[in-house]
Amino acid sequence: MINFRNSGWLFFWVCSTVSFAQSKYWIFLKDKNPHDAPAVSRQTIENREKQGLVRFDESDSPVQASYLQSLQNQNIKVVQKSKWLNAVSAHLTQEQILAVKRLPFVTKIQPINGQFYIAKTDRNRRSTMAPVMTQVQAEEFKKAGFTGKNVTIGVIDAGFLEAPSSNLLKHLFDRNAIIDKRDYVNPPLAISDKFYTTPETFSDFHGTEVMSAISGTNRNETQQSGMATDAKFYLARTDHGTREWRGEEDNWVAAMEWMDSLGVRLINTSLGYAQGFTDPNENYQITQMDGQTSVISRAAQIASEQKGILVVVSAGNEGDDPSWRIISTPADAQGVLAVGATNQRFWNRIGYSSIGPEFLPYLKPNVSCFSLYGTSLSAPVITGFAACLMQANPTLTNKQIISIIEKSAHLYPYGNNFIGYGVPLASRALAMIQNPNESPISYAKEVKASGASYSLKVATGNDLVSVFHKKNDKHVISQELLRLKEGQITLQRKEGETHTTIDLKNEVIEVIWD
Repeated sequence: MINFRNSGWLFFWVCSTVSFAQSKYWIFLKDKNPHDAPAVSRQTIENREKQGLVRFDESDSPVQASYLQSLQNQNIKVVQKSKWLNAVSAHLTQEQILAVKRLPFVTKIQPINGQFYIAKTDRNRRSTMAPVMTQVQAEEFKKAGFTGKNVTIGVIDAGFLEAPSSNLLKHLFDRNAIIDKRDYVNPPLAISDKFYTTPETFSDFHGTEVMSAISGTNRNETQQSGMATDAKFYLARTDHGTREWRGEEDNWVAAMEWMDSLGVRLINTSLGYAQGFTDPNENYQITQMDGQTSVISRAAQIASEQKGILVVVSAGNEGDDPSWRIISTPADAQGVLAVGATNQRFWNRIGYSSIGPEFLPYLKPNVSCFSLYGTSLSAPVITGFAACLMQANPTLTNKQIISIIEKSAHLYPYGNNFIGYGVPLASRALAMIQNPNESPISYAKEVKASGASYSLKVATGNDLVSVFHKKNDKHVISQELLRLKEGQITLQRKEGETHTTIDLKNEVIEVIWD
């Protein structure tokens, strides 16, 4: 069932009752030619050296040409090649699948799962990003002069229709900030003047909206919707949205590898995959959102661990779908920064925002921020946030940036699988960068409680307080708003509850029940 939520931009998945032809597969290969040179740029090697990573390894070498020739001899047309995964994608008939499996250099064939759907809203609406700019304290970056200058960002999305004519993005095109672009769905468009002007589906505006949330500003109206206003960009269109109804994970992997080869260290991808395969038996299952099963999660983990790339990913919009609820892939990969969405006023989870699976040994989502129109637009806000940190200290590794963003969030260290560590705050992040040898100021405290209820005084100017009831230190049973009475809050312990997080925005209190 297709769900149009808030008539806004969002991505979600079509249930398995919709059936379309699907015959695209990954073909995983045995080995590589040790004499092939790594296919990366000097800038990529320099970036890795600065982060203490290996300059290049076997995953940077291309797929063996002899294997490609053998597949061609089988009348198989390769769609994408992945050096990281040592694999290629191709459309295969059942007869071709049997033939390819017999090839001595093929180790495995795997169907390409998943799809997403994007709904379009009124393009004339005013930006809804201003509230989130206030929430994450974007003005602190602006006052310090951090605008993403000298930072290059990759954006992998479903289309960038009319981006040059957007008032919020005009400044990027005026200074030629789009370094290069690729269209993996319709490649000729990227080398023509039609990349921004040819509509193919109503999801083609999605990347334009994402760009606005990363770097948008309308200087005539002094309206700013993104923090990285002085960054440069590589753009990649990898998914056709509604026409093919087919997961295009191979395009996503190809775009990641292309950007890595050019030295890109920060990539935003507001796409997610979960279900929608023609054969319901081949859909992703909830248990497969484990950071290891999907090919794109494995590729995202390679990007994080081996290539030093900070990948910022939308958590997903299935939080209020009882048949799924959890994050999509590649947000499940441990090394990526998965971003959920909060309410504007209370900073707790907004209903649609996907939650982290309880079976993961690590916390997902990592952080969250306000977005009325889906996590597709919360992730790019945090990408802009990260770009400002990279400008402030270019020597920071991707893991260090993630750590700073998490530690700057308003619930840290009491994160949960509803909103992660909460909303990152620029003032706290800047303090950590400017005083790296000092212990960060703690805005958290613990209290012990026993019995069926517990009351305590809290210092806040609000009459309602957000509370997370948890079965352990991370996993939420439920969230609610409690009203204060004479500056006091009373907690009613729920069945199975061991921890309760009281969210005061500028302070967090963790109640631990005996």
